[in-house]
Amino acid sequence: MTLLAAEAARPSRASLWLALAKPRLNALVVATVGIGYYLGAGTLDLGVLLSVLAGSGLVAAGGAAFNQVAERDLDALMHRTRSRPLPLGGISPAAGQLFATVLSIAGLIVLALGANPLAAAVALATLVSYAWIYTPLKRRTPWAVLVGAVPGALPPVIGWAAATGALTVEAWLLFGIVFAWQLPHFHSLAWLHRDDYARAGFRVLAVVDRNGRRTALESTFWAVALAALSLLAATVGLTSGVFAIIAAAFSATFALLAARFALDRSPARARTLFLGSLVALPLIWIALVAGHATL
Repeated sequence: MTLLAAEAARPSRASLWLALAKPRLNALVVATVGIGYYLGAGTLDLGVLLSVLAGSGLVAAGGAAFNQVAERDLDALMHRTRSRPLPLGGISPAAGQLFATVLSIAGLIVLALGANPLAAAVALATLVSYAWIYTPLKRRTPWAVLVGAVPGALPPVIGWAAATGALTVEAWLLFGIVFAWQLPHFHSLAWLHRDDYARAGFRVLAVVDRNGRRTALESTFWAVALAALSLLAATVGLTSGVFAIIAAAFSATFALLAARFALDRSPARARTLFLGSLVALPLIWIALVAGHATL
């Protein structure tokens, strides 16, 4: 490759900063916050909705940046992460830390002033548990995945808190749905990339569970729990009975994929489970939101 071609292939500064914020991943976070707000709001307030979406998006971007700063040494060892901004050397750790801090503080201020202090407090708990508890735990124990599912499941709670100013049973059911979904989602991804995780020194379950039996069984357990939680949505008034059954049917299909992975822990089955997770959660949300609209 010529010097000119190498220069042309180098990521731009703007693209590096954008990658540090992980916008594609955080789009799902923001969408989940919005669903929590919609399900909790009696009447939609556009100003509050925009504030909670913008604020949570900024906090999520800040958390992603804090994570990449903390894991820059390990990211450099993994094929799937070595092209991130810090391993590439395009952004310094100090600059990344400042970027994360500014985004996070800005997001918390937007949430506190545009929604309410409770929504900001839940977002702060999400940030702290993700960046300073889950992130370092991944180097130490496979239980880190369960811990990491907590901040991953809090976005709909942020939305609910912004809409209602309270953390009621409905908010925790939404939390449970995302929590249960995350375990099969992450376990299948980690199984596909277990050699990469091992190379970097992450002690996720797929690394320490060499035959994959526990990884697959936990995936199946949580997928079945997701189906049960989806059904419970009708009992607390989040959606209608018919649409809760539809959501549970989507979850049950997801559980079937997890069971197939438990029977055959091949890369193909793990990949099918992972791709199924990307479809299952949006379908569950669509069912719950559609049913809520009929109440």
